[in-house]
Amino acid sequence: MTELGGRTAVVTGGASGIGAACARELAARGAVVTVADVDDVAAKAVADEIGGKHWAVDLSDTAPLERLKLDTDILVNNAGIQHVSPITEFPPERFRFIQTLMVEAPFLLIRAALPHMYERGFGRIINISSIHGLRASEYKVAYVTAKHALEGLSKVTALEGGRHGVTSNCINPGYVRTPLVTKQIADQARTHNIGEQQVVEEVLLKESAIKRLLEPEEVANLVGWLASPNAGMVTGASYTMDGGWSAR
Repeated sequence: MTELGGRTAVVTGGASGIGAACARELAARGAVVTVADVDDVAAKAVADEIGGKHWAVDLSDTAPLERLKLDTDILVNNAGIQHVSPITEFPPERFRFIQTLMVEAPFLLIRAALPHMYERGFGRIINISSIHGLRASEYKVAYVTAKHALEGLSKVTALEGGRHGVTSNCINPGYVRTPLVTKQIADQARTHNIGEQQVVEEVLLKESAIKRLLEPEEVANLVGWLASPNAGMVTGASYTMDGGWSAR
């Protein structure tokens, strides 16, 4: 596919998991992709694989991002982390760190990219949110707060960017088969003394109608479509990929 031929893309958290899948998908569609990640070695490996570029960047260090000029046609805000703890025990510094990485950094990257997109009359902002951008779960206060904020950032970007040919959307996956989730499944299986499939069906996907994990490539496929010319009228939207969790 060459529908994104001549386009450039930046994918944050692009060295593994959903980000790496998105980088591969956009490259397969013809874009020149910059893989941005704090892990320089892993980012370079993915970039070399897809014939792209790599950008070693710590997005929690936001001061340099305030001065950044980002010449890209497509921006995928994917980088993020999780921390699980009751509110009463949640470390304030960890809460602040997650907001910096998952709200302030996407804002600054969008701010840096919009002038180029406005000049080109084309832009795609794709924010990898979560079902937790629409629903809450206990013990994930920082993550849920950040993803709800990302939803608002995306919608404001859609309203301001529309007249300039720029769209902004969120993708809201449920549990995705990534190393982080796989480890969580194994840990819970040991803790509860049950099988891993039982953990998936009865713990992680308790509220889902479809009892399987989402694959990173499925998220990436939607990213590819949202980046394409076919999605030019899609903006300000939140696409759930949660197996029916949010239908309740």
